[in-house]
Amino acid sequence: MKTIKAFFVIAFVFAITSTTKAQNYKLDGPFMATKAIKVNGVCDMCKHRIESALKTTSGISYVNWDIDSKTLLVKYSRTKINTDKIQELVAADGHDTEKVKASDVVYNALPDCCHYPRKS
Repeated sequence: MKTIKAFFVIAFVFAITSTTKAQNYKLDGPFMATKAIKVNGVCDMCKHRIESALKTTSGISYVNWDIDSKTLLVKYSRTKINTDKIQELVAADGHDTEKVKASDVVYNALPDCCHYPRKS
């Protein structure tokens, strides 16, 4: 009997946590979009700089740059901002993206540890 009760408690907890997590990952809709963008960088300082460039931007609700994959995951409002503008904001802080290259002046002003190999 105790085994059956324990099974139901575990099943109930699993069902509740699964539902809670599923609500956080809604599919893109007509107004919100999620995009993965390749962004060059090498360290935690780069991560902080890249994410800070976007966190306070109107229309962006989620930002995370993964150091290992060099991928920026951003959730944004399609009515307020687009991916080109997002990439311009990141490049303005010194990090090359898929479409926009940071200016040499801004890139050279980065700390030495943040100088990633650039493609010509």
